[in-house]
Amino acid sequence: MQCRAGDVSSSAKELVVSNWPGYMDPPRKKTSTISVFQEQTGIEVSYTDDIGDNAEFYAKVRNQLGSCEPIDRDMIILTDWMAARMISLGWIQPLQKDRVPNLHANLIKPLQGVQWDADLSYHAPWQSGLTGIAYNAAKVDEVGSFSDLLTRSDLKGRVTLLSEMRDTMAFMLRVEGADPDDFTQEQWENAIDNLRGVVAGGQIRSFIGNDYMNDLAAGNIVACEAWSGDVIAVAAENPDIRFVVPEEGLSLWSDNMMVPNQAVHQENAEAWIDYYYQPEVAAKLAAWVNYICPVQGAQEAMEKVDPSLVDNTLIFPDEEMLATTFDFMPLDDRQSIDYERDWASVTGG
Repeated sequence: MQCRAGDVSSSAKELVVSNWPGYMDPPRKKTSTISVFQEQTGIEVSYTDDIGDNAEFYAKVRNQLGSCEPIDRDMIILTDWMAARMISLGWIQPLQKDRVPNLHANLIKPLQGVQWDADLSYHAPWQSGLTGIAYNAAKVDEVGSFSDLLTRSDLKGRVTLLSEMRDTMAFMLRVEGADPDDFTQEQWENAIDNLRGVVAGGQIRSFIGNDYMNDLAAGNIVACEAWSGDVIAVAAENPDIRFVVPEEGLSLWSDNMMVPNQAVHQENAEAWIDYYYQPEVAAKLAAWVNYICPVQGAQEAMEKVDPSLVDNTLIFPDEEMLATTFDFMPLDDRQSIDYERDWASVTGG
């Protein structure tokens, strides 16, 4: 039996969206993308930034979704691996293709054909990003590789890694010479053992989520694993903060819009997706959030929004940069449980 609620979008012009912090232009401004969407469609948006960690959000909603109960949200925005997991569990409602034509026409090629939802039946990338390295040039010499983060004596105790297991372990696998897109159990064990030794040796100050840039700017740490958009935002005010493409390459990921089971405003959610896949709207949003824009044509549209960002490769990466990227292979439930347990044993998470 399908776990679906009736769509009341035609009579109830409402939409409840859960997103990550810092992922929207100022909603209260009359010219913001949300304000314009509301004016154009008559749909009243209740927008919250209550997603701070994929696993934490999953824990918050899994009982309801697993029991076919509503979570009082029409749209949730989650990272690739969690999006894939929720889709595989049957917790996400399929999108009506004819209601999101801009998605199918304008999604950039590097994000097309993902193995867990190749035909965009269930997801639409909101923003994408690159995971690499940031360092404070006023405090330390350039940090050129992930291996440097793990081994350089001048960084000891002044390094943070990301608390998202897949972000950090993808690089640990690269350090071991493994492919994060397709690795063996032995390669995983070698990588986690390497990290365990690095932690025991005092190299890593902490594993952290969104707050690492404050420590980097303040000098509490001198180098870290970092998300590209965060670095752009801080570097605009502090030019000593630098983003580096590590020798091991870059991790490419997306946070994805999805409609959870029992959502009652699906058509309104699809109108939102189609609106944000207009190049002009996407460019306006990208100028604020500073992550990779997933919409073809937005780079050209950026000429009118903020010409200084048109050639920013952390928003519009070129083919050379994208050639260095990798992802983390999908895990089945048993692997997820085992690997998260290994991760927690090393990080204390």
